[in-house]
Amino acid sequence: MPRESFLKNRIRSVGYALKGMFLLLRTEASIKIQFFIALLMTAAGFFFEISSTEWIVQLLSIGMVMGVEGVNTAIEKLSDYIQPQRDPKIGLVKDISAGAVMIVSVIASIIGLIIYIPKLL
Repeated sequence: MPRESFLKNRIRSVGYALKGMFLLLRTEASIKIQFFIALLMTAAGFFFEISSTEWIVQLLSIGMVMGVEGVNTAIEKLSDYIQPQRDPKIGLVKDISAGAVMIVSVIASIIGLIIYIPKLL
């Protein structure tokens, strides 16, 4: 069997990643909310003409929140698949995963306040 080229494998991997991204956006309420907030913050960035550094920090924050939320969703789906019944150990795994999202979300919110409060005052 001939080996596929590196390029074909990378293109296929990007296709799977895009499929997963769109699946998250179509099916997960928390990602939909975070995507809406990301759009609002992007609009705010243009409105307030934030600096390049502020854009970098804002985009990193948005990416971290949405990325960690995606991993959290994957952990929840996998946990439900492995153990469909209520299980305290699975519950702990889900709580820890949700806690990671909370940490990143709180920090992203603080970053947003640092960027935008001076512009509002």
